[in-house]
This record gives sequence, structure tokens and C-alpha cells, in this order.
Amino acid sequence: MAYLSALLFALLIAGVNSLPPQDQSLQNRQTTSGSKCKCYEGESCWPSATAWNTLNATVDGYLQKVVPAGAVCYNTFEGKNTYNSSACSIATANWNQQSFHPKQEDPVYAMNPLYTNGACLPTTNKAATCSPGFLADYVIMAKTKQHIAAGVKFAREYNLPYGALAINTHSFQDIKFTKQYAGPGAYTGSAVTVGAGIQSREMYTAAFNQNPKVNIVGGECATVGFAGGYIQGGGHGPLTSLYGMAADQALEFEVVTAKGEFVTANADINPDLFWALRGGGPATFAIVTSLTVKTFPEVPSAMVILNINSTHTTNTALWWQAVTLFHSLSNHYVDNDLFVYYELTPGTLHIQPFVGPNMNSAKLAQILKPLYDGLTKLGIRYTAVVKEYPTFFQLYMDILSPPELGFGVIIGHIVGPGNALPVFDNAVHSGWRNASSFSIASLFPTQQQWATAKKVMTEKLTPAMTKASPRGGAYVNECDLGQPDWQNQFWGTNYPKLLEIRKKWDGDGIFYAQITVGTEDWAEVGNPPKLCKK
Repeated sequence: MAYLSALLFALLIAGVNSLPPQDQSLQNRQTTSGSKCKCYEGESCWPSATAWNTLNATVDGYLQKVVPAGAVCYNTFEGKNTYNSSACSIATANWNQQSFHPKQEDPVYAMNPLYTNGACLPTTNKAATCSPGFLADYVIMAKTKQHIAAGVKFAREYNLPYGALAINTHSFQDIKFTKQYAGPGAYTGSAVTVGAGIQSREMYTAAFNQNPKVNIVGGECATVGFAGGYIQGGGHGPLTSLYGMAADQALEFEVVTAKGEFVTANADINPDLFWALRGGGPATFAIVTSLTVKTFPEVPSAMVILNINSTHTTNTALWWQAVTLFHSLSNHYVDNDLFVYYELTPGTLHIQPFVGPNMNSAKLAQILKPLYDGLTKLGIRYTAVVKEYPTFFQLYMDILSPPELGFGVIIGHIVGPGNALPVFDNAVHSGWRNASSFSIASLFPTQQQWATAKKVMTEKLTPAMTKASPRGGAYVNECDLGQPDWQNQFWGTNYPKLLEIRKKWDGDGIFYAQITVGTEDWAEVGNPPKLCKK
């Protein structure tokens, strides 16, 4: 049985904390020596036009100079005409929709605009300056693993930072199912190998189209990349209470290393890298080109959408009693294989949905009876919608697949991977095995509120959430980038081993994402920031 503990994280919805505190003395030292910092445009070390052209030829013409998607609202970007009235209208209307940017083939879009320093956002002032902000300068639209390797080697040769050259792997769309896995390890069941560009909804759809139909442990958001940071960070989703974390299902990775080499990682080959890639964090150990995971038989499923809001009660104290009752049953939900997604705003508890895999609506109603009875005893009204489906996939497409999920002040997931796998040997924080609740605190700052919001998040909300769950931890894929003690909060006792593996596979820091394994050796300094070795 799971402890009523939680993995918690804090999120700035309009952006995440992009810069650690600046160390001016470090910047001064490196202004003199220059050798400890990455190379930036305008410096003598920056690749020449000839070098960029040579790289473009090496990757078969798939190197692009990044043009921000919002440039269509500006007269020019870096001296080139970019204004397009109709395209600007479309961008302005859809900018905050997750589904918009992939459709525009925006290869370097970051969901949170403040994270990129407000880079070239849509505007009605077409004469304004379109700034690239912290977006990458160039991107390789990789079609082969050789393209990826060329990009990695180029970045290594010229000591480029993570913001200079991006590598987009969305074209890696291969999916191959097998009914009997024959690779290393004891597992011999069904499996699927997917390319790095496959997203959750595509993965679920392909699995459903098999004969017989199968399923996978994936995310609830349709646009989440399945084989990349999602599974490298651990990966939770609607089937996690039934089968475990997504990282628990991984059987093999094909990757490009920080030296530009092609490597396989599984239980027999490079087992240390295999261990680290399953939960050790994104953008850290290698670039994944393909991934093999377990699949499971399709199952009938049921769901309930439940609401308690001002149409049911305006008594704040009574409403909080309802919220407390709902959350107090977290262990009960996950002990019965449920996954629950909910949003909490003042006076409103919106649960969409309770997911009951491998059960019908009668079974789900029986599991939720303690909640219903408790609400009735408290005298609290509610509305509930119940549905059942022949397969989980049909439930997913009906309830979870639309990519524009809402946001609350608290966004909650009640999920218990330890219900399925109480112990598992990979890099996922052991706190996940005892957790039954995973909560997100959200702020919605403007550009002017940005600095204050970051302080509120890191100095007030994150400590409060940590205090609420002293036996819990935090989740690297969805976190406050100002998280204190992040090594322990994200990975617990796994961190020393992860750091050793990072130094073995990328000791030079070719790959970088903030507060991931090994990045305590680096600092972003100055304005605009430069990445420098401490």
C-alpha cells in the first residue's frame, strides 16, 4: 500500500526559471581567460560562414537558420522581410495552443515564452524588433542518426552552448511492433520500437491499430514526445498505477553519444547507460534515436468526471472538506489501479477524469463509493458523469487526447507506480514507489511580474509543498528550476551513481539542461547569459 505522500513540483505557467543567480566574479574571471566558457556568436571562436556551410552539406542541406515563428508579425528579422498579415493573425489567435506550433513546423518552440526571454512574440506593431531571445541560432532538422552525429561533433569541435545549435528529431517516426521480444533480459512478451519523433497520441493510435490491439504506458498529454525527455525523466501516465512508470517498461535504447558515436544500451550492452536513461533526466547522457518498450493487451476501461463548484456550494469551509475527503482517498484510488487528473482553483474542484483501466463502470463506482458516501455524509452536492469504453484507447481519445488541457492553481495527478512495481532497479527516484499524489503549484506572471514570480515560486510555494510531503520528492520533467537541493529532490540516493555515469558518457558537458545531473559544475553568467564552467 502506498504512503499518502507526494511527489511535488512548482511551475510558472508563463515560463520557467531560466537563469540561476548570476556570479559576476565568475564572469569577470572568464572574460579574461575565455577558456572556461562556451563559444558565442561574435567571438573569435564562433564558426565561420564556411564552417556552417560545410556542416549544412554534411547533413544533406537540413541545417536551418532559426527564424522565430512570431517573425510573421514583424517587418523584418535579422534584415530579411518576414511580415505576413494572414499568418500573423493565425499566430496571434493560436499562439498559446500546444497544437499550433507543430503544425507550423516550428522546430525550436518553447512552450513558455518567458523561458526564451519573450523571443519574438506576436505583436500588432509590425515595426517592432523581432528578437531571437534565448532561442537556438541554428537547427538541424535531422533525418538520420548520421545527421545527429554530425551536429554533436560540430558542437564539440567549436565548444558551442546548448543555445547555439539545436537538433530536431521529429522526423524519426518509425514504429515497429513485435509479438515476442527476443532481446536481453528475462522479458519475452510483446514490445514496440519507436523513433524519437513519436508523440503520445501517435503511439497510442499505432498500438490500437495492431491485431490484437495493444497498449503502452504513455503520458496523458497528446503532444508529449514519447522516446525523449518524457521517458528519460521517468514518465507517468493513465496506466502507471496498473503497470508502473514509462521508464520501467524500457527494454533498449539506440542513442548518439556526446562523442557522436552510435551506441545501443540495454540490460547486456552498456548497462550503466541503460540504467541512467530510465529516469536519470532529459538532455543529459545521450540523444535517443529509438526506444523499445513493453506493450500490454488492450483492456476495457471506465471513467468518471466529477465537479464540485459554486453551483453546488458557496460555503468555502464545506468545499475544503470535500477537497480534503477526495484527496485523503489517494491511497485507495491507486491501490485499485486508478489514475486521477484534477484541477483545483478557488471554489472549484474539477476531476477529469478518474480513469479505471481494466474495469467497467460498476467496478469503478464500487471503488469510488467511499468518496460518494463521504460527500453525502458531509451534505455536499456534486455532479458526476460516468462512461465506459471497450478499450482504454477509446477512453483516451474521448477524454484525455485533446491537447489543450486546462490549468488550475493546483494541478493534480493521483498516480501510484509502486502499486504495480514496488521495487524496480532504474534511475527513477524511489519516492515514486511510495507516492500516491503528484501535485503542481502554478503561477501566471506577466513579463513585468517575472522576477517577483520566480522568487515567490522558489522561496514560498516550493518550500510549502516540500513541507507538505517530507517523505516525497520532486519530478525533473515538471519542476521549479529554482528547486533547492534538486539532486536529492529529483533522484534521492540514485544521484551519486548518476553523476558517475554522466562523467563517463559526457564528461565535457556537451549536453546541457538546467538542474540536471552534473550541471552543478556549470553556471549561466552575465546578461545575455553565457554558460561557463565553475
